[in-house]
Amino acid sequence: MPNIKSSIRSVKTDAERRAKNAPIKAALRNASRKVVAVAETGTKEVAQTTFVNATGLLDKAARKGIIHKNAAARKKSRLAKRVNAME
Repeated sequence: MPNIKSSIRSVKTDAERRAKNAPIKAALRNASRKVVAVAETGTKEVAQTTFVNATGLLDKAARKGIIHKNAAARKKSRLAKRVNAME
């Protein structure tokens, strides 16, 4: 535990921020996994709807500053490549 007052405060705010961001990041991972799973086994229409859902979550997380906007763009691009590669 830090001794400096500002460091003690930042430990507290870091924990609060981590607790707030963790479920959102988990939702992003789950949405991405779902898109990949549907792209491998399901139909293209279902893959596109799950992709739209994942894209919305990524954009929202980027707007709120939970992930970087370029990271969101990169993840969306990779997911789109998977969905577009389907027959």
